[in-house]
Amino acid sequence: MRTGLVLAGGHSTRFGDADKAVARVDGAPLIRRVADRVTGVTNELVVNCRNDQRVAITEALDGLDYRLAVDPVPDEGPVAGLRTGLRVARGDAVAAVACDMPHADPALFERLFERADTAAVPRANGHLQPLHAVYGRHAARFACDRTLANGSRRLADALARLDPTVVDVADEATFTNVNTKDDLLRVRGTLAR
Repeated sequence: MRTGLVLAGGHSTRFGDADKAVARVDGAPLIRRVADRVTGVTNELVVNCRNDQRVAITEALDGLDYRLAVDPVPDEGPVAGLRTGLRVARGDAVAAVACDMPHADPALFERLFERADTAAVPRANGHLQPLHAVYGRHAARFACDRTLANGSRRLADALARLDPTVVDVADEATFTNVNTKDDLLRVRGTLAR
């Protein structure tokens, strides 16, 4: 079984006073666009968020079959969000993606699923992309637990514990993320439904 895990628990500090996860782009909330991209290649969907996001995310994902993985302690960073989602996931392989990556590529996730053992992570222009990657659920949970226990919140530290398969990718467009309202304006009109 494959799980799609959308990470949405960050505070969107560079986005201003709004939650970028539910910001609308080309007629749909950003998180909905990302969820729709990952559900085509997975059997279940899990969405990680803070407790105060539950209502807005539930509205944004209306009609989708998914389960929420609410952070027990907010503001612990992406390693904690990944761990929370992995605890709820049922699939042995988990495609993790940030809620602000509207160009997430289902075909790339397929390639990553084929190569994932403990983890399969794309690399573009020399940079690993751990928030558009596939993780072995058990190994990744352990790596996240150990990373947090050692006082780190860095995904790179959790990833180093997994000895991931690296998949080189030429097209960086899939990793475009929305951090600011200007970024949101730039992706408008570029998303095919």
